[in-house]
Amino acid sequence: MRLAGSGRIPLSFRFPPPMPFSVATWNINSVRLRMPLVEHFLTAHQPDVLCLQETKCPDDMFPLKPLRKLGYEHIEISGQKGYHGVATISKRPLEIVEKRDFCTKGDCRHLAVNVSAGGKRILVHNFYVPAGGDEPDPEINPKFRHKLDFVAEMHHVPATSGDDHASILVGDLNIAPLETDVWSHRQLLKVVSHTPIETESFEAMRKAGNWVDLMRQAIPPTEKLFTWWSYRSKDWAASNRGRRLDHVWSSQNLSPHLTAMDVLTDARGWERPSDHVPVIARFDLD
Repeated sequence: MRLAGSGRIPLSFRFPPPMPFSVATWNINSVRLRMPLVEHFLTAHQPDVLCLQETKCPDDMFPLKPLRKLGYEHIEISGQKGYHGVATISKRPLEIVEKRDFCTKGDCRHLAVNVSAGGKRILVHNFYVPAGGDEPDPEINPKFRHKLDFVAEMHHVPATSGDDHASILVGDLNIAPLETDVWSHRQLLKVVSHTPIETESFEAMRKAGNWVDLMRQAIPPTEKLFTWWSYRSKDWAASNRGRRLDHVWSSQNLSPHLTAMDVLTDARGWERPSDHVPVIARFDLD
């Protein structure tokens, strides 16, 4: 198993070499501002499908041309000016399934598409869960109430599967569920993204949908694993006060096909970076 950017390869967790089908997720924090980073990432890593969150871009201003120039001809977007927004881009044909308006807020936070790989039709959900503000009390903080309600609605997003179909759910889910998903479990118990009410509802939602946490299938829960580092940290790498806010899940029938999980930690140090880094899941499907 290779954890990109970690500088070490634990021999006991190695998988076979990456196979053709791969899905990446990345909260890009403004796709137009960071389009050069997206182009660099796609050129270097060539995922079949890339799911972006927090694109902050209305549909008619989405930068289609540079993506198509790189061979990503199939693009589905759900965007709005200045806030939120998700996009799924692909080398393979996509079939739009739905853009669900969770909590009837009118926010662009979800996009579902079908893509084919390995003889299966794979339903790919791309999510951007609300951050929840600063105060972890739904009685006084409507943003936190919205987050809890959003996760509650996600209980009704099942991991459908069968002989010829499967499901993947990715995105910035804005919750770090495990103690090893944060730099300090004790210090973050009252901080939004790791409070007990969030982590418990999050795990209940995952189990209700019968989803497999592929990142923790690949990287043991005993190991620290982060995908986000705050802009407020002067030296994010030295302090390493991160959280795992980005997730990759699948239906039960797809999890045995996982061959590698790459967390591109070094991307946090790129010029004008997002505060999130890309995560790539690779499968032995063609």
